[in-house]
Amino acid sequence: MKSWPEVAFPASPSRQISQQLRIFDTATGTKKLVDKKPLYRMYVCGITPYDATHLGHAATYLTFDLVNRFLRFSGSRVDYAQNITDIDDPLLERANRDGIDWKDLAHQQIELFRSDMTALRVIPPAHYIGAVDAIPLVIEAIKKLDIRDSIYKVDNDLYFRVSADSRFGKRSHLSTEQMISIFAERGGDPDRQGKNDPLDCLVWLSQRPNEPGWDSPFSIGRPGWHIECTAIAIEYLQPSETDQTLIDIQGGGSDLIFPHHEMCAAQAKVITGKELASHYVHAGMVGLDGEKMSKSKGNLVFVSRLISEGHDPMAIRWALMKSHYRSDRMWTQKILIDAEREYEALKNALLTGYIEIDGEMIGRIVDLIADDLDTPSVLQLLNSSVGSLKKSSDEDISQLKNTLDLVLGLQF
Repeated sequence: MKSWPEVAFPASPSRQISQQLRIFDTATGTKKLVDKKPLYRMYVCGITPYDATHLGHAATYLTFDLVNRFLRFSGSRVDYAQNITDIDDPLLERANRDGIDWKDLAHQQIELFRSDMTALRVIPPAHYIGAVDAIPLVIEAIKKLDIRDSIYKVDNDLYFRVSADSRFGKRSHLSTEQMISIFAERGGDPDRQGKNDPLDCLVWLSQRPNEPGWDSPFSIGRPGWHIECTAIAIEYLQPSETDQTLIDIQGGGSDLIFPHHEMCAAQAKVITGKELASHYVHAGMVGLDGEKMSKSKGNLVFVSRLISEGHDPMAIRWALMKSHYRSDRMWTQKILIDAEREYEALKNALLTGYIEIDGEMIGRIVDLIADDLDTPSVLQLLNSSVGSLKKSSDEDISQLKNTLDLVLGLQF
């Protein structure tokens, strides 16, 4: 499946950086140094295309765009993969509700997502893979799990035994009771009769009436959610035999910590014998006016709608960076208005030259991003530099604009 257009990014930045990224790892509960490497492998879980890109999506993909940019700015390559869950219950349910073919609905929403990511200047993944396209990979992954005696049947459906991974639950740090409760809320079926363990997860769903299905050695059916990402990450990021983990970064929103990322990691460990990722990185949730933002509440704020109303995508990007990526935050109209004012003020200062740029400014910006993507402090620094009575040199302004483009993805 095609990704969205490339974002201009120098292959060899004029100013490479020596700082190493330190980022919070959910599995250890600490900020960990990302080891310096010539190539990083990063997998970020993509959308289920049953609705347009809302600000929660945008905040997540912006977070990993910042990671991608920093690692590239440091002179390394980033092999980045992202999936699209283009066959799943929410997609089928909405298509049935609206009387539209599920494939057409998925196509419409994927196109809108591409458009939003392009507008926000998010660097596209090298591998943008739909679940439907990955079904052969899923089948092979399930076969490998079966060889390791970690698959069993309930009726005609196949389940993964979470007990096959001795580290199951260690990444998300939840009690069994907490896991069962969250599993039920996020697409799991802990109460299904016939399962060995309430937390065992579906890897292959046999075809239901009036639902699509694909041939497999198991039955006509479709993949479970978690095995899809496991199979895609292993296949497309081509893990190195010499690395201790399969990939460097597994990313997504904090709502994916459990069950999704725990399940993916467990399956990968059973299939390969290795831990899935060196760093499990998660972005916070975005709410609206004091409430969780969700489709069920009908309070989603869509990126495409903001853009159609005339809001500059760079101001939207700025607004999302005003909060730390790990924090759960509330979106309000005031945040966007303030972001537009601050972004325009900086843009004007860069144009006129009336901005205070000392010899340490670019270094401080890079240091702040290196410290767990501290964008709020960077934006505060930029705001304080605006309104100088003395002009900065064209060279200093050019270097600052280049750094803000490379590291923050902001264009002026």
